Amino acid sequence: MTRSIKIAPSILSADFANFGAEIRAIEDQGADWVHVDVMDGHFVPNLTFGPPAVKAFRPHVTTVMDVHLMIAPVDPYIEAYAEAGADVLTAHIEAGPHPHRTLQAIRAAGMKAGIALNPGTPAESVEHLLDLTDLICVMTVNPGFGGQKFIDMTAKIARLREMIGDRDVLIEIDGGVDPTTAPLAVDAGADVLVAGSAVFKGGSVDCPDVYGANMRAIREAVAG
Repeated sequence: MTRSIKIAPSILSADFANFGAEIRAIEDQGADWVHVDVMDGHFVPNLTFGPPAVKAFRPHVTTVMDVHLMIAPVDPYIEAYAEAGADVLTAHIEAGPHPHRTLQAIRAAGMKAGIALNPGTPAESVEHLLDLTDLICVMTVNPGFGGQKFIDMTAKIARLREMIGDRDVLIEIDGGVDPTTAPLAVDAGADVLVAGSAVFKGGSVDCPDVYGANMRAIREAVAG
């Protein structure tokens, strides 16, 4: 994974009746990764996708399938998401008492390992995990639903970038990303921008050019 700005549209904002075509459309329009939000109705107040759905998405994804587990516990499901085809699997630091074990298990299953932090969780909580981590996901909303307002986590992002140093660890931002907020996150040190409604708004599989225009607007804002 190279250090360059990536856009990872969240298919939580896609047409649920047409996921395959939606994934192909966002990739054709320039998405770098495809972000899949897994929610259990327990760790977060919403239910979304399980391993069978992720496995069904996999044949349509030609880039990187970035699976974000907002579930607790995590460890019993790691193999299932590996078998479903996740390239990156991210678990929350708040989801269990043994994050080292979780990250080790994710890597052992052949995936890149991510750790996510809720807005109220300090950067220092993952400092001892950096050598086991390929990605740190900074939540810029409270997880559970799309379309929420961006919470300014620029100080946390900058602190994480400082802590990471020369390690090959990406910082991902998830929540409220749009052309206004994306530059704030990137200037602070973010590498991967998860965007849901900001990518999918106004478009469809019959009008995919809108997805491309929305992603270009984010890239242009970041480029200044």
